[in-house]
Amino acid sequence: MRKTRKLTLMALLTAIALTIFVVENQIPAPVPIPGVKLGLANIITLITMVLLGKREAGVVLLVRILMGAMFAGSPSTLLFSAAGGLLAYLVMCLLVGRFGSDRLWIVSALAGIAHNAGQLLACVLVVKTPGVFAYAPVLAASGVITGVFTGLAAQSLLKALKKLKF
Repeated sequence: MRKTRKLTLMALLTAIALTIFVVENQIPAPVPIPGVKLGLANIITLITMVLLGKREAGVVLLVRILMGAMFAGSPSTLLFSAAGGLLAYLVMCLLVGRFGSDRLWIVSALAGIAHNAGQLLACVLVVKTPGVFAYAPVLAASGVITGVFTGLAAQSLLKALKKLKF
């Protein structure tokens, strides 16, 4: 893929991910549990990883996290998004090639757990109490549920793009 086309596609995917992130922050949480959200912008991270590669997905994720914190958050948003995003990204890098694009829901579920674990670790560093880990089972369950959903969405989008011969 030519450099200009690749850069343009990365910019487009970043803009889509950022838009999803900002819109999702405006929607009330699906459940009244702090820290639980769908993580729809991760659909774009998965799609970028499959279409363009791990490095490019990392760049899209990093820019989305930085700009998302500027537009819709605070320094704590940056800390929690970065911690969760980094661990989720590492899990995706390790697993996306092993499971392939037809089983992204598995990769996404495991990345969802990793994302919530990263956020818990960041929280422990901020509040300086390991008691926060009591919240881990709830976040692990939500990571699986939301991860399966976003993974299935990414799979569907990739199938549609394949039909369009993208």
